[in-house]
Amino acid sequence: MIGISKLYCGAVEPSDVLRYGRQSGKLPAHLLQFSADKKPVVVWNMTRRCNLKCIHCYSNSADMNYPDELTTEEGKKLIDDLAQFGSPVILFSGGEPLLRPDLIELAQYATDRGMRAVISTNGTLITKEIAARLKKIGLSYVGVSLDGLEKTHDRFRGKKGAFAAALDGLRNCREAGVKVGIRFTVNKYNLSDVPAMFDLLRKEKIERMCFYHLVYSGRGSRLRDEDLTHEETRRLLDLIAGETRQMFDSGLSPEILTVDNHADGPYLYLKIRQENRERAAEVLELLEMNEGNSSGQGIGCVSWDGEVYPDQFWRNQPLGNVRLKPFSEIWLDEKNELLSKLKDKKKHVHGRCASCCWLTVCGGNFRARAESAGDVWGPDPACYLNDEEISRRED
Repeated sequence: MIGISKLYCGAVEPSDVLRYGRQSGKLPAHLLQFSADKKPVVVWNMTRRCNLKCIHCYSNSADMNYPDELTTEEGKKLIDDLAQFGSPVILFSGGEPLLRPDLIELAQYATDRGMRAVISTNGTLITKEIAARLKKIGLSYVGVSLDGLEKTHDRFRGKKGAFAAALDGLRNCREAGVKVGIRFTVNKYNLSDVPAMFDLLRKEKIERMCFYHLVYSGRGSRLRDEDLTHEETRRLLDLIAGETRQMFDSGLSPEILTVDNHADGPYLYLKIRQENRERAAEVLELLEMNEGNSSGQGIGCVSWDGEVYPDQFWRNQPLGNVRLKPFSEIWLDEKNELLSKLKDKKKHVHGRCASCCWLTVCGGNFRARAESAGDVWGPDPACYLNDEEISRRED
């Protein structure tokens, strides 16, 4: 995650992070990405079933019952292990997590054990009653996926009325006092809707928006040819930064982030260095703390059937199963070659990544995308920094 509001608009200073000792158990949620111990945020895809059929779904979900999902008791055992291990956040995802009748019970179980509980949802099932129950259990955040305005979003989600239902879910959360935000996966089909999404933030007084770069996984792999060009990605970052600055200048202070392309960090730093060298030094310090891509280190995934993966997109690299061994033991297994290498990627990447002066900032970017291009340790094809930018660094 690259915090545009944190870095470009000065919403976070290095001193804000250092005050807490950079330990994930003590850091507020908005500073977790800067932790030194990198205890994993765990995405639990608690069900594969979904009431929509999104064209970019990484889990290939559909509205049907899938076999072999973890039971409620197995879920509680997982949560007990994560809480004891020190994972600061559990993110309940799917499919559509609200299709599991025990979601609220399990989220309550997590918060009772001191974890932050977060939900990633399509938003269509969040009634006023559900929103009130989410507030009551102390849920930290609800992320609702919107991939454009009504026509665009309904096409993406494969269902007419999906946008209106999701917007109702957002509003129900806000009215209940639950922190809520938008998740937007950018590609050629919805790039033109980005300015309108900022208008929606202003109109609905939404506190957070995450712009996800496309990862070629699940049904999303079919959209690879519809991913942005490098030049389009650069223009996107300029647009997001400009819109965020306008909101801050008008007295609003939403949290705006980009996700899953850590070239955004160096690009944003270079942009800030041209505008404000003093602030640029602080931004570089924060980016070095962030360390870039955190798959297999600061983020992990447990699938509906208990399989553990380095992140929620990388589903051809199972690391173990929580039915056979606790997540904590799987995660710390030094004999697992992939996990060991992911925790020290800088020694293993090659090509442009190996010689890049920003390797300590981006961490080699997204390995799942690199693997989709034919080499798990090769360059991420979505890296849009040019040869001059990766060869010369002026701090």
